[in-house]
Amino acid sequence: MIAEATRRSPLSDYADRFGALSEASTGTLAIREVPFLTQINFRANPSDTEVLAAVQHQLGFTPPVEPNTVATKDDRSCIWLGPDESLVVAPPDQQQLIRAALRSALGDHPGAVVDVSANRTVIEVSGSSSRELLAHGCSIDLDPRSIGPGRCAQSLLAKAQVIIQQTATTPSFLVYVRASFASYLADWLLDAAATAI
Repeated sequence: MIAEATRRSPLSDYADRFGALSEASTGTLAIREVPFLTQINFRANPSDTEVLAAVQHQLGFTPPVEPNTVATKDDRSCIWLGPDESLVVAPPDQQQLIRAALRSALGDHPGAVVDVSANRTVIEVSGSSSRELLAHGCSIDLDPRSIGPGRCAQSLLAKAQVIIQQTATTPSFLVYVRASFASYLADWLLDAAATAI
């Protein structure tokens, strides 16, 4: 007999608990894992217009050069991480396609393309109480005037290093957390949410 590999997300055991919380909150708060997203770390000179134009041609967006912004095209996004670094996020199993597109865009120019899909999982926190829940454990200003759709921030959430991306005005946030901290952060979110609803 040959054993078959089964892909398992870091928070697969939390689906029922997330669902119960969402039901108990009567629509003001929903939490769910968005597993297995393609995540490619991309580094390039932000002044290299040739590379930026090639990424635009290949993927339909230009990597953001303004801090804490997100470029989006259809179901893909590019999150600003630093002056020469961004995170390209796409649906599951697009690693090969995105890597090839970014490598082609770089050509002989200096830069890097690294698949970091297994490094983080993503937790979606949405609903009218979501901003308050995240603000409870985060020192950055999550007021709508500071962060809104198309914006992102790197910070600590309950002492776990995260990337927070607001995706909709509802509000809805994607929280990118290292897989090794995922269960810790999920427990914190559930505990904090239980006192908030």
